Amino acid sequence: MPGINTEEDILIKARRRLAVLSAIFVTVLGGQPVRAQDGSKLKIGFSIEDMKGERWQTDLNSFEVRAKQLGAEVISDDAGGDAERQFEQVQDMIKAGIKVLVLMPRDTTQASRMVDAAKSANVKVISYDRLVQYSDVDLYVSFDRLEIGRMQAEYLVKLAPRGNYVLIAGSPRDEGAKTLHDAQMNILQPYIARGDIKVIADAYTKDWLPSEAYLFMLKAIDSGQGKIAAVLASNDGLAGGAIQALREHNLAGKVLVSGQDADLAAVICIAQGTQTMTVYKPIVNEAVTAAEEAVRLAKGEKTHADGTMSNGKMKVPTIMLKPVVVTKDNIKTTVVKDGFQTLKSINQALSQDQQIK
Repeated sequence: MPGINTEEDILIKARRRLAVLSAIFVTVLGGQPVRAQDGSKLKIGFSIEDMKGERWQTDLNSFEVRAKQLGAEVISDDAGGDAERQFEQVQDMIKAGIKVLVLMPRDTTQASRMVDAAKSANVKVISYDRLVQYSDVDLYVSFDRLEIGRMQAEYLVKLAPRGNYVLIAGSPRDEGAKTLHDAQMNILQPYIARGDIKVIADAYTKDWLPSEAYLFMLKAIDSGQGKIAAVLASNDGLAGGAIQALREHNLAGKVLVSGQDADLAAVICIAQGTQTMTVYKPIVNEAVTAAEEAVRLAKGEKTHADGTMSNGKMKVPTIMLKPVVVTKDNIKTTVVKDGFQTLKSINQALSQDQQIK
């Protein structure tokens, strides 16, 4: 009958409307068909306590690239150095449906609550670069801090087996900082016992801040009356703060200084002769390994852990990667060869006679 829509008429009209809507969407999106979100993608959270400092952006970028290659979606966040904010961000990641949390904690002791929150939601946890203490962590991926501490101390004592030493350690809230410091002291102890080396200043540094290292170094220079053979700085930021204080007293280049991370500023200082060495950790390898292991855990597969490390509660399955000593002689064959730093960016800051060919 006229004016009454049959079931067939309704179907035809519905299909026409659908076709028109599809054409509109294709036009709006520049001719690209709309793709529905893939709800089946594995979600992995990557929580970093603070993105300041040169290296952490490299970690995140490398992690994201590898995870996406493996079909996973990465939800990342930067806590800006705020432990409470990091806890809230981790809770948000859990609510967003992550299967694995990769956690680089601010405070390795207090971070156990983030692990507990994840585990209560059946989320696996990888402790990244710093080991969360007293918690049920599924995997720890890092570089061997005992080896790094030994490398730093051994290199300096080889060049200066006698004299006054200053030790500038990392954050007292970072268990890894204590591991580094203890490893350094184990190397120094025989020299101290013989009276060949005297530690005239030794302290941990709030939040690994270069400004704190600078102030501490000023006091050490004053108390040692400028007679210092070496500074065992646990990373490049601390080394940079110490070098600034040494420079102001016309001691830069006359005092040995260690470091860690192979930051651009540190590599430039090594080329200039104001920093003696740094420990390069191929962090792209660390990030890629963590991404691969996160995907394995998300799929319920076994990790490739090749050892364990105690966190006070359990022996955590661990993957330890190998660090490398960088000096003026091997800048080109280590950090430059790996693409971690470029010859151009290093040489731009150097005088003609300091250029790396």
